[in-house]
Amino acid sequence: MNNFLSRKHLFVGAMLLCGTLSFAQSDDPVIMTINGHPVLRSEFAYSYKKNNTNGVLDRKSVRDYVPLFVNYKLKVEAAKDAHLDTLSSYQKEFACYRDQQIRPAMIDSTDIEAEARKIYEETRQRIDGNGGMVRVSHILIAMKQKATPDEEKVAKQRIDSVYTALQQGADFAALARKVSQDPGSASEGGQLPWIVKGQTFQEFENQAWSLKDGQMSKPFLSPAGWHIILRQGHQLFFSYDSQRADILRFIDQRNLREQIINQKLDTLAKEHHTTPDAVLAAKRKEMEKQDPNLKYLIQEYHDGLLLFAIADSVVWEKAKNDEAGLEQYFRKNRKRYRWDAPRFKGIAYCTRAQEDIANVKNTVKKLPFSQWAEKLRTTFNADSVLRIRVEKGIFRMGDNALVDKEVFGKDTIAKPVKDYPYMAVYGKKLKAPKEMDDVRELVVADYQDALEKEWVEQLRRKYPVTVNEAVVDTVK
Repeated sequence: MNNFLSRKHLFVGAMLLCGTLSFAQSDDPVIMTINGHPVLRSEFAYSYKKNNTNGVLDRKSVRDYVPLFVNYKLKVEAAKDAHLDTLSSYQKEFACYRDQQIRPAMIDSTDIEAEARKIYEETRQRIDGNGGMVRVSHILIAMKQKATPDEEKVAKQRIDSVYTALQQGADFAALARKVSQDPGSASEGGQLPWIVKGQTFQEFENQAWSLKDGQMSKPFLSPAGWHIILRQGHQLFFSYDSQRADILRFIDQRNLREQIINQKLDTLAKEHHTTPDAVLAAKRKEMEKQDPNLKYLIQEYHDGLLLFAIADSVVWEKAKNDEAGLEQYFRKNRKRYRWDAPRFKGIAYCTRAQEDIANVKNTVKKLPFSQWAEKLRTTFNADSVLRIRVEKGIFRMGDNALVDKEVFGKDTIAKPVKDYPYMAVYGKKLKAPKEMDDVRELVVADYQDALEKEWVEQLRRKYPVTVNEAVVDTVK
């Protein structure tokens, strides 16, 4: 069943992308029995419709889908017999997927609003209890932290001249636009947003809160340089309504919904003298009763993770690591892997020095092809200066310009890599694969399919399966 939920990421991704379906539960007969476990028509119909939507290229008829679904269920039975569902790693992963569907329903807009007001009140009390907010404009003459005495003298002279001009009636905003070196506020006439304590340099804060509204400070120094402040006003914190949208965005950006859900679970657990997990389980039953699709979605999480675990050990990883089996499969099916045109098995490379053209060939000529890359790396590129550039592989015509020219005799130009003017190829031109590694990826994929087919046949013999054909005919 290679195309039916055969990889974990495809399986989980499909579940997350699918929309909901609805089924009538008043008449939900058993459509099949797998190893003594009944499967209701609604579960089969849910799976069929989800895996055969309009966007699926290989859509199946209901009849054609039955054996695929049976094979899927048989693999799940094998995973249960192997007790994979008792592993803590599996249970943790399944619980994560399952709870992702239930947890958001534990709270509603009322809970979010209450949290937003709580955040607002905590912020308001902190700010109002610490002097409220002030609005200031400032002029900055910037000065580096480690300024030289001459630089310090120049900065002090400039701020003093600005202060003198202000005392003589110069417009603060106009002068800020002209001379202030704070790019964020200079264009605004030195105007800063409302500020609260703890938001600016301590020196700046001390001046801002010591002034009266409309009063201007003398020049003072902060880590940023020399400032002159004009305090324009003060007030308590903004109203809730003016901040509500920003607080709601803050809740989403900081993922505070999860904290709100945890708080709600803890509260309900204490009220009912139980555990948060029990509260979540009760909510799941309630939601599944209201929406059978959710029940089957969670069932798919459960079964799909089991299927992945069992298939990974029985088919996918086994095929990758069974070198003897892969070699035997390749020899038995060698004709399947014939090429439509010759290939070049080797390297295309360029070097800084001309003598390394021959050195590369001598280095690898007695080694297996699989060891070439590592040997070349340790021999020529172990130091900070790379002596060679190499592309290794089994090349078809068109894959590499140098190979096309030197091996396949194509009239083309191979451009040298900068600083590596000498180019060559080394290897063999093959009419057909000589060994399994020449087509390893294809052999592994085909061997996996063969192992899966054999496995399914074994499961068919091991577990009894009955299908109610009359019920199958009722699935639309």
